[in-house]
Amino acid sequence: MEDKPKTLQEHAMRFGTMMGIFWIIKFSFLPMGFKIPLLQLLFIFMTLFVPILGYIYIRKYRERYCGGELSFLRGWVFSLYMYFFASLLTAAAHYIYFQFIDNGYLTGTYMDQLESLKATLTGDLETSVDQLIQNLETIASMSALQLTMQLIFQNIFYGAILSLPTALLAMRRKKNS
Repeated sequence: MEDKPKTLQEHAMRFGTMMGIFWIIKFSFLPMGFKIPLLQLLFIFMTLFVPILGYIYIRKYRERYCGGELSFLRGWVFSLYMYFFASLLTAAAHYIYFQFIDNGYLTGTYMDQLESLKATLTGDLETSVDQLIQNLETIASMSALQLTMQLIFQNIFYGAILSLPTALLAMRRKKNS
């Protein structure tokens, strides 16, 4: 039997899975970074690396599976799907973390840091910190499922934004010989 060619969606799912694993590893550095500051820095660098990794994956897709050419539309759809599938996988890890592991650790740690910062500020800056604290209290009141849904929509939104420049950079037209 002959294997049918893989579709764009199947390739996006494969690359999205790899991106999702990267995001899960990256996310694990966030809470650990409060105890080991170097991991917080690594979390920031890995976050900044996400669009570069997305470009690397779409370029690999173009070279390996598209014969070196890729239209903007196909690249954009691939990138959208890739970020969508990465968001789905990461959402599972977020839910497990917030439901079974966190117990308010992230928001509590951020609250403590903001409260100590607030004690050193006056005027408009103090008001801004108060607003951040109110926002964190709202986040702390959310269930694990609500937090996970918020994060999945946020990841999909940012992925949709990143897909546009990524597709523009990765597109290649067929060379005329």
